Amino acid sequence: MSDLYFGSDLFSEFNRLQRQIDELFGGFPSSIRSVRRGAFPQVNLGVTDDTIEIVAFAPGMKPDELDVSIDKGLLTISGERKSATPDGDSDRKVYAGERFAGTFRRLIELPQNANPDKVQARYVDGCLCVTVSKHESSKPRSITVQ
Repeated sequence: MSDLYFGSDLFSEFNRLQRQIDELFGGFPSSIRSVRRGAFPQVNLGVTDDTIEIVAFAPGMKPDELDVSIDKGLLTISGERKSATPDGDSDRKVYAGERFAGTFRRLIELPQNANPDKVQARYVDGCLCVTVSKHESSKPRSITVQ
C-alpha cells in the first residue's frame, strides 16, 4: 500500500505540484531566454541590418485589444485575452487548461541601437509584428580604403 494520497482529482494535484516547482525555481526572469513557463504572449526576436523584429504570438485577439508602447529602451506589449469557455456553463469542470486568459503585460528590453522614434506594429493572422528601426550610426557601412 502506498503512503501517497492524491485525493479524488489527480490533475489538480499535478497542477499544484507544478505551481510549487515554479515557485521554487521561479521568480522574475533575467532575460527573454529565461522567461517563466506559460508567459503570454510568446515572442520571437530577430534582427536585420536595419531593424529589430519582434513577433508576439497572440491568436484569437483583435488589434484594438493589444497595447504596444516603448519607453526607456523597453517595449511593452499588454492587453487582456478573453476566456474561451462560455461564462454560463456551470456544469463544465475543466481538469486541464493550457490556454491563457486574463490580463497580460510583456516587457522586452531593446538593444541600445534601437530607435524609439521609428516603430511600426501590425497584427496579421494572430501575430503582432513589431519593427523597430536601428539608429543610422549603428548600421553597418562600407569604408573605402585609400
